Amino acid sequence: MIEFKDVGVRRDGRELFAGASFQLHPGHKVGLTGNNGTGKSTLFALLLTQMGTGDTEVTLDKGEVGIPDSWQVAHMAQEVGASTQTAIDYVLSGDEQWYEINAALSDLSSVSDEQIGVLHQQFDEIDGYRTPTKAAQIMAGLGFNTSQHDLPVEGFSGGWRMRLNLAKTLMSRADLMLLDEPTNHLDLDAILWLETWINAYTGLVIVISHDQAFLDATVGHILHVEQQKITLYTGNYQQFIRTRHERMAQQQQAFEKQQATKAHLDDFIRRFRAKASKAKQAQSRIKQLERMAELSPMMADNPFSFRFYEPANMSSPLIEMTNADIGYSEIPILHNANVQVTPDTRLGLLGMNGAGKSTLIKALVGELGILSGNYRVSDTLKLGYFNQHQMDALDASATPMEMLRRLAGKTSDAELRSFLGSFDFRGDRIDTPSELFSGGERARLTLALIVWQRPNVLVLDEPTNHLDLQMRQALTIALQGFKGAVVLVSHDRELIANVCDELFLVHDGRIDEFDGDISDYGKWLAEKRKQENSPDKNTGKKKSKKESKKFVSRETESHLANSQTNKQVSNKASSVPANTKVTQPVLSKEEQRKLAAEQRKLTAPIRREIENTEKALAQIDEKLTSLETKLADTELYEESRKSDLLVLLNEQTALQQQHSDNEEKLLLAMTTLEEMEAGFE
Repeated sequence: MIEFKDVGVRRDGRELFAGASFQLHPGHKVGLTGNNGTGKSTLFALLLTQMGTGDTEVTLDKGEVGIPDSWQVAHMAQEVGASTQTAIDYVLSGDEQWYEINAALSDLSSVSDEQIGVLHQQFDEIDGYRTPTKAAQIMAGLGFNTSQHDLPVEGFSGGWRMRLNLAKTLMSRADLMLLDEPTNHLDLDAILWLETWINAYTGLVIVISHDQAFLDATVGHILHVEQQKITLYTGNYQQFIRTRHERMAQQQQAFEKQQATKAHLDDFIRRFRAKASKAKQAQSRIKQLERMAELSPMMADNPFSFRFYEPANMSSPLIEMTNADIGYSEIPILHNANVQVTPDTRLGLLGMNGAGKSTLIKALVGELGILSGNYRVSDTLKLGYFNQHQMDALDASATPMEMLRRLAGKTSDAELRSFLGSFDFRGDRIDTPSELFSGGERARLTLALIVWQRPNVLVLDEPTNHLDLQMRQALTIALQGFKGAVVLVSHDRELIANVCDELFLVHDGRIDEFDGDISDYGKWLAEKRKQENSPDKNTGKKKSKKESKKFVSRETESHLANSQTNKQVSNKASSVPANTKVTQPVLSKEEQRKLAAEQRKLTAPIRREIENTEKALAQIDEKLTSLETKLADTELYEESRKSDLLVLLNEQTALQQQHSDNEEKLLLAMTTLEEMEAGFE
């Protein structure tokens, strides 16, 4: 276990925490919370220092930290440099033990004959032949498709590099895992997958996160840093909030009682200190005052208090899109889209990674022209559009005051400073160039500039990525009071649940109303994954027990679209919630026969691939069985037969790798076939 005993830490002359005492045990899932600047990252750095790793050294001011010497730690860093290493190799490097053994087996020039057998034994003990499959599973869960495995790390954007870094961390065989904002660059389906992974992890996890729903789903303890103290709470985030509020109420009552007592003592001392007959009692009360522990009043700790101004003009509809095909380079990604935005719209967009949510958003705001159909906006439209690009486009050399002044005209400095203060830009931060801001500060400034312009339609694409819990709560309250329309894409389930009153599902090239709430979407997504990973029921082929346990990464929508070239067929491939009504055309028997023949023709290549892969697996199994018989010969391990043993071990390694590769290839092909056949239904 990890044990803190009366720990105190100072950094840059400032006391971050003192008297910290708590215990964390293997299997605990712990959420580390607290306001920005209270020392959460310092606590991570302290743990890394104590375990002999990490880039930033943090020393104890007092107390002691106990961590088992045998423990290994994995830490999700916040930056990933450019690298020519392939994505799959980068992820595999997270399993240091596997990576070292595999590197040694790949180059035996520096390995003695005696070490080769040991390496093969170690590789087998850590189930090394399955490790690449595990890496592929993790990458699939975080939204990568197989075509991206061999791309260099430097070819990915910053957000996708962070996903690679998370995947690398999850590959570790660590006893302690430190995750710093792991959901920041994930969409909702990747977050739901990560929740499942964390719940299944057997080690100790400490996670810093501003996603309340994520914390509720994964942690059973909360470490809260506040006013230089670290308090361990039992329960998820909701339970922590309730318990903390009760403690704060008790603290406030104790504070008020203490203040009344102090006032009474002060009054007695003031009145009787100079009287000889009362001097002894006065001195006694002075000492009583000195002995009293100083209590703090309950503080309202959310520094954000902004609201959206009421729009000046509105008409209905503000944005209207009908029968629109949307895509790039004349290739539609979304078909027959119908979206109407009115002043009362509170719309949340749901869908898997790559389904087309951001594409739809770009078309709604006019950044991307539609390929066909109709698109029009009202003359009264005043758009407030938030996305990552808007943050990146901030004038790096300008301060918040300068940027707001450009929009505000003759508004007084006092009013502008008050407005920026509601977004927690106070003191020197108002006059600090934005290039020195954190991601959270840039996000808040972007929102502040949008709010000032009084939009009547807010289109928000992942607005909470860099926001802490307090700012998320403030944004939720502000959106609830907003008098205009809201279109929202977010992985923050609390935000969607509290702001949106209708949900649209973007899936299989279509946009359909989702008849359910955000929790129903999680169930729908789990069912889709179950279908994708289930055995192929239509081919009549049964998977082996070993195969059925393997996770299969889903192919991207574009891959499926390329396989299904017939537009009539692909338009029927929509998968929507069970209670969504879809009208299917009635086909004659002749039409059904022709359609079936066309479907067989479309699926023929993938069926042949499945058949050939199964044959290859059977041949590899035969060779492995033969090798195992040879390796059972005890004479093979005599000194004079070392060279023969080496040849057989190398052959076994190569065949086991081929077997693993072909298993993955087979399951991927079977999943693709199942998706295609499901699309024909």
